[in-house]
Amino acid sequence: MSTPYYVSPDQIWEDKKVFVDRGIGQAKEVVVLEYNNGLLMVAENPRRTIFKISEIYDRIALASTGRVSEYETLRVVGIREAEVKGYTYYREDVTGKWLTNLYSQHMMTIAQAWDVKPLEIELLVCEVDGNPDFRSQIYKIAFDGTYEEMEKFAVIGGRAEAITEKLNETYTEGLELTQAMQLASQTFESIEVEETEPYQITPHTIEVGCLDATYGRRQFRRFTVEEIAEILNHAS
Repeated sequence: MSTPYYVSPDQIWEDKKVFVDRGIGQAKEVVVLEYNNGLLMVAENPRRTIFKISEIYDRIALASTGRVSEYETLRVVGIREAEVKGYTYYREDVTGKWLTNLYSQHMMTIAQAWDVKPLEIELLVCEVDGNPDFRSQIYKIAFDGTYEEMEKFAVIGGRAEAITEKLNETYTEGLELTQAMQLASQTFESIEVEETEPYQITPHTIEVGCLDATYGRRQFRRFTVEEIAEILNHAS
């Protein structure tokens, strides 16, 4: 009788982390920045057929990177669950923390299943409230369901560490919306990548959305290519 093949749980978990890190390392980045009235979300996304930034509910949005089919499934789940909770109870019960816990439990269950591939995604759950001295929340969720609350800005994707270091040097509080968008695009361009062509951000290579506390009940807005072009051209 042959000896059963054994792999320790620690080794299996380490292999999963390496597998996900390799996938995320190739993913385009998403930056979330707090500005004077809300949260701005900017994603590197040259494809017009998919969204990496989406409204979930009233004052909550989701920013994602990694494998499209996997985060798209979670986007749909989040919208459905938020609508059911808001309709069954109160709209105010649908919060960013609640949604983060929902995603966390789902992603943790998949990551801890030994015979299932972990999700190759990272998520940012973003929320603002409508108070005059608005508060913002940004929750960063890793593939294994662990999450942390970020302050002022957050980055996910392959070059997240380098972009975060750059923003630590350049980000200032109280930015106008246009200043925040310009800072995000300039930061993307400033980080070196291994490409033969010069690296350049254009209105057609980024996706931009925001949660603005001065809007009505629905505080999410998606920017058109023309609107992005106007802001970026004004900076040049």
